[in-house]
This record gives sequence, C-alpha cells and structure tokens, in this order.
Amino acid sequence: MRVELVSDTQHESLIDLLRELHTFYNEGSVAPREVVREHLLENLLAVGSPHRLVVASGNDGGVVGLAAITLVYSLVDFAAEKRKQCQLKELYVKASERSQGVGKALMSWVARYAFENGCCRIDWPVKASNARGISFYEALGAGRVADRLSYRLSEPNMSQLACESTGA
Repeated sequence: MRVELVSDTQHESLIDLLRELHTFYNEGSVAPREVVREHLLENLLAVGSPHRLVVASGNDGGVVGLAAITLVYSLVDFAAEKRKQCQLKELYVKASERSQGVGKALMSWVARYAFENGCCRIDWPVKASNARGISFYEALGAGRVADRLSYRLSEPNMSQLACESTGA
C-alpha cells in the first residue's frame, strides 16, 4: 500500500471513493460521476483550495482510502510551538478495505506531515454515532475533546441571517 498526496493518475479511482463516501453519509443516495469529477477538479484540487487530499492506494494503484487535511493557524495560541495546527476534515476507507491497516496508514502519514510542517496537534470531527470510528481514533491515542460541541447553520436560517447582516 502507498500513501501520498493524490496524483493526476488517481483521480478516477478517487472519484469512485468519493461517490462511496457520499452514499455513506447520505444513506443510499448516489452522486453522479460527472458532478463528483467537477467538484474534485474545480474545488477540492483547485489551486486556491486549502485542502490537501491524501490517498492510500492498493497494489493495482486504485484508491482505497482518503484523508482530507488543512493546515491552519490558531487564533488563540500565539506561542510558536502551539500556533500551527492540522485539521482533518475527512478520513474514509473503502468499505471492502476496512480493518486492514488503511486508516492507520493514512493517519500515520497525516501525523508525519503535520509534525514535519510544525503543527502541534491534529483536530477532527466524528459523528457521535460512529462507534467504530471512535474506537479506531482512541486506539491511535486520540482523546475526545470534552469541552467542544459542533454546530451547523443551514438553509433557510443561514440566508435569513445573511439578509439581516446586509439589511436586505
């Protein structure tokens, strides 16, 4: 297995994995291949994208796992050894490849990348119902952040709030 930043030759198999990821989060919904390709090339891998896509590939070169990461600077920790952090937006392993070391290999790559880039920590969200993922993360030595909650502002409340800020 190889773990590296995604290359042009891996785009097609990454599209397959992203479609599987979409179905995983959207219970049976299937994203059209062309829509996923467009999003990958025009957004996720665009020159200005803050994300770095890390992939694990099998012997045949096909992508079997993905980690999406962003390096960020803290707004509250100013000390040089605490200010740079790594955000893990997504970790996903193809269903048929789980429990075979792919997730650990991806997390090891991410940890090395974060360390080599001066990051003091890696943070990520996980669904509260993802018991298997939580168990995996804890086995890596990660601890649950007890004093943080996750919030989301979606439509129609987001546009309503946006209109209030412009006076529209």
